[in-house]
Amino acid sequence: MGAGGKVVLVTGVSRDLGRRFARAVAHDPAVARVIGVDVVPPRGDIGDVSFVRADIRNPVIAKIIAKEDVDTVVHMSVIATPGGAGGRNTMKELNVIGTMQLLAACQKAPSLRHLVVKSTTTVYGASSRDPAMFREDMEPRRAPRAGYAKDVAEIEGYVRGLARRRPDVRVTMLRMANVIGPHVASPITSYFRLPVLPTVLGFDPRLQFLHEDDLMDVLQHAVTNDVPGTFNVAGDGVLMLSQAIRRLQRPSVPLPAMAVGSVGSLLRSARVADFSPEQLGLLTYGRGVDTTRMREVLDFHPRFTTAEAFADFSSLLPPTGGRSDRVLAGLERALPAPTPQPAGADHG
Repeated sequence: MGAGGKVVLVTGVSRDLGRRFARAVAHDPAVARVIGVDVVPPRGDIGDVSFVRADIRNPVIAKIIAKEDVDTVVHMSVIATPGGAGGRNTMKELNVIGTMQLLAACQKAPSLRHLVVKSTTTVYGASSRDPAMFREDMEPRRAPRAGYAKDVAEIEGYVRGLARRRPDVRVTMLRMANVIGPHVASPITSYFRLPVLPTVLGFDPRLQFLHEDDLMDVLQHAVTNDVPGTFNVAGDGVLMLSQAIRRLQRPSVPLPAMAVGSVGSLLRSARVADFSPEQLGLLTYGRGVDTTRMREVLDFHPRFTTAEAFADFSSLLPPTGGRSDRVLAGLERALPAPTPQPAGADHG
């Protein structure tokens, strides 16, 4: 790590991708020091990264930024699933309140020059009225009313506010497509790991993926190249859900949307997969984002196409064995009966 280089603070280092990124950026010759921040220590080796145990919801984060003379903040601690956070309220608090405190600290820090935010294309939502490809200046056709997508919309609003109040700080917002790869645990990878895949009857959504290695590369590229702006980040091309399922060689069960919601609740309560409303929307309508700005302005070119990223993820998945019949039988039992069910019918 070179002297006189950047001092980078990375949030969310207790999770695998945050830890891996902090380690990787610490080896960059343009970077002098890396400070990793999270509520709990990371599992696994963090190499040359100094770990500071701190909750970004707490104003103490401002003291860390000042004391360490941080000039670059990489915000990676926005979480997509309530399961690991201790429920939806805690998740919202970590996401929204945590980001507000972090940005308040950034605003006060005279040393700060660059903020990189890991956002997501989930901010565009998924609906029947969507354009073929979302550009960065487009709004979702249906504003999210709850959940992760609403958190992300609020967070992006606060980030834009900071950019207005501190025009001297370069703000780079990276809207990542679904990140996929052998080491990624997320709602979409847990869905594809199911022995039988429930799909929404009558829909074949288009999907875009970003390989986990490209995620690491684009974050590092953003840190070292100082290009401000908002960028969609995804591997080239799209994959239809039907193509993805064929490549996995797994059975699928087409179900009415309402039934997929019920199955989702079951899978969630069994802690098998996190089936959020955003996930159901994506598996119904899909989503496409335009990556022209990523290539031409940010000058970032992913190594993996969407199809290659999916192939690398699926190459290590075991074939579905004899569990399929049991899971299928379970799905059929889980389907709503034609007559209304008073008990447990409303926990979607």
